[in-house]
Amino acid sequence: MESSVWKRRLQKTYDQYAQERDQVVKDGWKLAERKMFLSRLQRENAVQLLEIGAGTGRDSAFFKENGLLVTATDLSREMVLLCREKGLSAEQMDASDLQFSDGHFDGVWTINCLLHVPKRDLPGVLQEVRRVLKPGGSFYFGVYGGMDFEGVWEADRYDPKRFFSFHTDEAIKETVRRFFTLESFRTIDYGNEILHFQAMVLRC
Repeated sequence: MESSVWKRRLQKTYDQYAQERDQVVKDGWKLAERKMFLSRLQRENAVQLLEIGAGTGRDSAFFKENGLLVTATDLSREMVLLCREKGLSAEQMDASDLQFSDGHFDGVWTINCLLHVPKRDLPGVLQEVRRVLKPGGSFYFGVYGGMDFEGVWEADRYDPKRFFSFHTDEAIKETVRRFFTLESFRTIDYGNEILHFQAMVLRC
């Protein structure tokens, strides 16, 4: 699927489901992951944080409430509006073309966003993340994966159905190591029979 096609479909889907997603109760393990990354950022005296794929802005709001200067970005206009309603600095933006200067951020957080990026396009996105991160900056990259798959997920309950790109553990580690130092890689079982969560902390 061409990048322009899946991006338009993804925008439409998340625009339609933005309000519903804002009401979903976050899993405890996701809350633990962001708390862990916050502790890391605080140890590093980080100030500026970028969230890619901020969705309705609840993670960005958490980081802001804990003293960070947060910039939330998302492909969906409706998601960005929800972020702004929460008092966040938020911009509609494509992760493959981040409109920020080199080395602008001390840290980057993205969770279950880049699994919508085709495998052929992921290196370009990671290169952009590396560009906007300060040398030595921390990058939390979390996605569902554990299998090799790319395409529209036919079992998706959303309409339009979403495009997903899942990586095996070894494949995603090999990809991120082209751009970052992989400081930790963990898998989290969240009750899915097919997939698990891949939690990576990377250093620029």
